[in-house]
Amino acid sequence: MDKQNTDIEWQDFILRMQRWARSLGFQALGVSDLDLSEADQRLQNWLEKGFHGDMGFMEKHGSKRTHPTQLVEGTVSIISVRMDYWPGEAAEPWSVLDDDEKAFISRYALGRDYHKLMRKRLAKLAQHIQKEVGEFGYRVFTDSAPVMEKAIAEKAGLGWIGKHSNVLNRDHGSYFFLGEIYTDLPLPPTQSVAAHCGSCTACIDICPTKAIVAPYEVDARRCISYLTIELRDSIPEEFRPLMGNRIYGCDDCQLVCPWNKYAQATT
Repeated sequence: MDKQNTDIEWQDFILRMQRWARSLGFQALGVSDLDLSEADQRLQNWLEKGFHGDMGFMEKHGSKRTHPTQLVEGTVSIISVRMDYWPGEAAEPWSVLDDDEKAFISRYALGRDYHKLMRKRLAKLAQHIQKEVGEFGYRVFTDSAPVMEKAIAEKAGLGWIGKHSNVLNRDHGSYFFLGEIYTDLPLPPTQSVAAHCGSCTACIDICPTKAIVAPYEVDARRCISYLTIELRDSIPEEFRPLMGNRIYGCDDCQLVCPWNKYAQATT
């Protein structure tokens, strides 16, 4: 970080970053500190149960995933952004699921490759920041490294982690991607939000393969998204009749979520 900018009013600076983020196509921006100890414990419990299946990458990076400074030395704070993806022009999802002559593809995969799109936008956001503060240390991520994206987004106030394990926003639902900038700027954390799932179990009840084994706990080995995207071996026979026409991912837990009635179509 450029030492001559240590007198910047960071709270006001975050407001400016949020405006820059919206101008670049992000819907929200928040800031998280580096304490991911609670997420670390949940991750270790999940791994010990073998719920990650064949996703060896979830454990091979050791503690880097939950200790940001081990991944990017010098990190002081994390900028977290949200980019909505609900495809307004796509066919009504339940009608596709009910049509055995069609194949269902998860709504997030109907648009452009979000990895490239978000990384470019994050790089532009970093350029905006650099123009104002001078040279600073940073690295951008979009589902591209051992990063606890959902836990960071929750701490940054972009939403709360729902019972289906996705991040939920009470004004926009859960149809959004996440991206991060690890930075050496001493940004103050933005306010987190309270969870609003209440007693609702709609996502648990609808899951075709009963992959949501408990609130906030998903056994990926049963999840259709895992079976159709991550799994490299043959899909276990017990799950095949339950998959219907879902050939790439599964959105059932999101489609049924009451908060997603607020989701807005996004280009």
